Amino acid sequence: MSKETMGGEKDPELPSSEVTEGVERAPHRAMFRAMGYDDDDLSAPMIGVANPAADITPCNVHLDDVAQSAYDAVDETDGMPIEFGTITISDAISMGTEGMKASLTSREIIADSVELVAFGEHMDGLVTIGGCDKNMPGMMMAMIRTDLPSVFLYGGSIMPGEHEGREVTIQNVFEGVGAVAEGEMSEEELDEMERHACPGAGSCGGMFTANTMASLSEALGFAPLGSASAPAEADERYEVAREAGELAVEVVRERRRPSDYLTKESFENAIALQVAIGGSTNAVLHLLALAAEADIDLDIEEFDEISRKTPKIADLQPGGEKVMNDLHEVGGVPVVLNALHEAGLLHSDALTVTGNTIGEELDAMDLPSLDDLDVDYLYSVDDPKNEQGAIRILTGNLAPDGAVLKVTGEEDLRHEGPARVFENEEEAMKYVQEGHVEAGDAICIRNEGPQGGPGMREMLGVTSAVAGQGHAEDVALFTDGRFSGATRGFSIGHVAPEAAADGPIAALEDGDIVTIDVEERTLAFDVSDEEIERRLDEREEPEPNYTNGVMAKYGRLFGSAANGAVTNPGAKEQ
Repeated sequence: MSKETMGGEKDPELPSSEVTEGVERAPHRAMFRAMGYDDDDLSAPMIGVANPAADITPCNVHLDDVAQSAYDAVDETDGMPIEFGTITISDAISMGTEGMKASLTSREIIADSVELVAFGEHMDGLVTIGGCDKNMPGMMMAMIRTDLPSVFLYGGSIMPGEHEGREVTIQNVFEGVGAVAEGEMSEEELDEMERHACPGAGSCGGMFTANTMASLSEALGFAPLGSASAPAEADERYEVAREAGELAVEVVRERRRPSDYLTKESFENAIALQVAIGGSTNAVLHLLALAAEADIDLDIEEFDEISRKTPKIADLQPGGEKVMNDLHEVGGVPVVLNALHEAGLLHSDALTVTGNTIGEELDAMDLPSLDDLDVDYLYSVDDPKNEQGAIRILTGNLAPDGAVLKVTGEEDLRHEGPARVFENEEEAMKYVQEGHVEAGDAICIRNEGPQGGPGMREMLGVTSAVAGQGHAEDVALFTDGRFSGATRGFSIGHVAPEAAADGPIAALEDGDIVTIDVEERTLAFDVSDEEIERRLDEREEPEPNYTNGVMAKYGRLFGSAANGAVTNPGAKEQ
């Protein structure tokens, strides 16, 4: 491991000098030597490669190989790479089960664990790698907390499968469950689809949460432009990994930290991209959390303000048919960012991890205009898919602190109907699978918030079953929990305050008429403030679902979804 450019002398300002320099650190160096490091390594910047590889999910199953490419590049660029692991939870495999409560908790544990290793081992910089949904925000939270020179590296998305001559993804399989219940699909056909929907490694292929957060890593400045879209098993993914390793050494040498480039404008750029590509509602939660960690004021209403003035110009799954690889083939995320840049919808002077502004990076790329692309899923800013972006923030007497909706298709923007109230996801799923759903229903699933669940489960199973039965456009669902990035239709999540915090959603009763007006941004029910207070006063407080272990601990720590559901006591109170 030759580190010629370091000249054999350690920069005394590097944190790692605390554990590698001086006579008194001979025992520490002895430990490093046991792992094959030599004098040249010990004189170089120590760069941690945070790797959540696991056989738990196809999103992460290949990350050892991705990490190795980054590791080798750090080594060959005169850095001292040190790989370490952290956890992941498979959102898709835990979906629809009690285990889904672990998903959001894993975001916090990932951030905590990377921060702990970087702190305990005196890392000089980081390459943080993400695969499944909560990896991305967890890693970026750790980058903010440590404020070490760092680069984010996405593991890439899965290729679509093929079933009966058409492309399919995991979304189609979830919706197939509802179609079977409705008699619209045979179990044999679902079985065949199941066997072909996920053909290999990588995160779910649509513009669901993983691909949304990977895309936003470019807009925020955590990752180089063009790094998000290469498929997991493509040679380009490993080229991206090598570039991340090389850049990590550069940012350490230049002392380029997240606090040097992460600003309010960075977050506004990320929101503009999110609403333009029809990104996951979960990005609202994660961007709020990242802003809180960075001590940057960001209010949930600002998502709506930006969505009102930023058109939706990409039509990808779950609203459309195309996946991340399709976007990659025409230039990736920078193609969309460039359209926003040229239309004056980006803060083009926002800095990035490269040391350049996002505008400078875009101007240096040879990117096609959306007008010149012969594809049916990208639209120009002047002639968009939708005049407004995909995210809507609703308020009203059911959600005084806000709720989140993603407009995915041509659904009616107003819904009024009787409430069907369920105290958890399992009760709602049983109701749907037994065929009780009727057009006009407003299905409420409560006690699934960050504290009440705890863990704010995603409920793709319920929404997909409703969609699979043909009710995606005429039945509304709302919850103090979350919906998956693969959810489509009239599905409203993150209702705040949640039921466990005595939010008005806890006062809702079967038969109350619920009105959802997307144009007016309201989520309300026909009950007076006095009656809401009476019901809340008279209701029996539910017992906590867990009194011991990790779920009990994080259930007590989670804050409101309106502020990102953070657990870090030092994160900015919104």
